[in-house]
Amino acid sequence: MQQDIDSFLNYLIVEKGFSKNTVDAYRNDLHQLLEFAEKEIAKHSIVPSWADFRRQDMLSYLLNLKERGYAVTTIARKVAATKSFFNFLLAEGRIKDSPTENVTSPKVGKSLPDAISISQVRQLLAQPAERSTPEAKRDRAMLEFLYASGMRVSELVSLNLNNVDTEGCYVRCFGKGNKERMIPIHPRAAQMVKEYVKEVRPQMVRSDEERALFLNQRGDRLTRQGLWQILKAYAKSAGLGKKVTPHTLRHSFATHMLSGGADLRSVQELLGHANISTTQIYTHLTSEHIRNTYDKAHPRAKQSQ
Repeated sequence: MQQDIDSFLNYLIVEKGFSKNTVDAYRNDLHQLLEFAEKEIAKHSIVPSWADFRRQDMLSYLLNLKERGYAVTTIARKVAATKSFFNFLLAEGRIKDSPTENVTSPKVGKSLPDAISISQVRQLLAQPAERSTPEAKRDRAMLEFLYASGMRVSELVSLNLNNVDTEGCYVRCFGKGNKERMIPIHPRAAQMVKEYVKEVRPQMVRSDEERALFLNQRGDRLTRQGLWQILKAYAKSAGLGKKVTPHTLRHSFATHMLSGGADLRSVQELLGHANISTTQIYTHLTSEHIRNTYDKAHPRAKQSQ
């Protein structure tokens, strides 16, 4: 049964081009399913196989997840992973029927992305400027670059030196499914990265073979967790009374772009969203901006003030 999971994960990597993070999430979810399935199948089969995992077993698995107190979003993700896995086994001819057929996932309401205001972004980005260490100079360039591009944190830490053109002011980035996109960055962010590469990175790098753009204190590629900890510390020193993550800057980038008049299609391309429906969720965050603009611009609205 584990071999079937391994085959499926290999299929996701080789044929679907899924990222390491996505495959790891599938691996964790399916490992949990395997533990449950082996116990259930043992009740009615001597030699366990996925062909013996029935619809009733699937419903019992759902109930088990609910009883263990998992959030609705987590259960929905685990069910989606399970459905994809059994569809794969079905297509490969390893099972005749999918136990997930007509099994619905719990409904998950779309939650608005968490963004911070423009003034809060300025406050956050000003924090490393108050320090003069090589790490602080790296952080200033890195956070400015993250907000300027709207990149995912995994995309940013994966950047190599040759992915950024500081003269042309753009970055070549590889997103989900290894899809390439070109993102323009404003000259201020490009200049900060240029100064970091010229003056700071040589102090941090330990090996001439290291091509990573942003480095940690050991001279290796900075990790997602490392970037999260850095941002968390600056958010605290800035006095931002809310949880700020690298993804918060991506959300803020999208929200501020739309509020500033950018069209939805352009923001979709910048963010690397496959479907525009994913980008549309940000339009809810700009409703107040639109309302204020209307009240200030419309002649009849002005008369009522």
